[in-house]
Amino acid sequence: MARWILIFFTIVASSYASFSVCAQQVNNMFLKSIGERAKLGDAESQNDLGFMYDSGWTVPVDDVEAVKWYRKAADQGHVKAQSRLGSMYRNGEGVPKNATEAVKWYRRAAEQGHDAAQYNLGIIYANGEGVPEDDTKAVKWYRKAAVQGYAMAQSNLGGMYANGEGVPEDNTKAMKWSRKAADQGDANAQNNLGVMYGNGEGVPKNATEAVKWYRRAAEQGYAAAQYNLGIMYGNGEIIPKNYIKTYSWFTLSAAQGNKLAKLNKPKLATVMTQEQIAKAEQLAAACLASNYKNCD
Repeated sequence: MARWILIFFTIVASSYASFSVCAQQVNNMFLKSIGERAKLGDAESQNDLGFMYDSGWTVPVDDVEAVKWYRKAADQGHVKAQSRLGSMYRNGEGVPKNATEAVKWYRRAAEQGHDAAQYNLGIIYANGEGVPEDDTKAVKWYRKAAVQGYAMAQSNLGGMYANGEGVPEDNTKAMKWSRKAADQGDANAQNNLGVMYGNGEGVPKNATEAVKWYRRAAEQGYAAAQYNLGIMYGNGEIIPKNYIKTYSWFTLSAAQGNKLAKLNKPKLATVMTQEQIAKAEQLAAACLASNYKNCD
């Protein structure tokens, strides 16, 4: 029996080795094929080659090579290459940071309808990076991406309506766009929905809904929502008052740098026993170790 087991494992090991060699050969052939088409001027292949160097797929990561091939595709109007090239200039990946170049490439992609480029151009205008700060133009580009279903643009557009930036303040529209993003899992929008339900902004005040949305964002590791959920436990709104859970969520939020959590965590500790604090810290540790699956 031992002999057969030994032979079986030897055969399996040999099979895996052969598979690895074959896979490498296929990768090499694929890279060669893409490279040849890229050198002949095929924009799609140039973008693919840029992506391969950008992501480290089948080749070592090389941002300089990625920029080189993205630029060749972008110069031919390839929208994805233009958008990614904008980000590389914005972040200084493979090229020195250059906000003006970032705007140029984002705009070329955005004007072709690329949602991520439209969203990024919105951020550029909102922050005044390489262009004068202009909330009206930020709203314009966020909206273009938002109507295509781009969640982060929907979330930011909701925020612009909530704050009256670039548009008249309108909590109903803020709720509309925030919900679209929240339903796609955007943690920022989920937290904002919690705030709006908690304060009755754009919707009737509803603590149950506030808790629901805070929890969804908190369980994605969103620090502001973790703090807000802790507040709900501390106040005993809808959910039973529970200082251990409040302290636990404050701990998780504070660890990510949330200033309010850092400020209020020691204050909360003054009304808790050492045993309660120890339980709260254990709960926070278990929550984090389980990737927010075991937080109660």
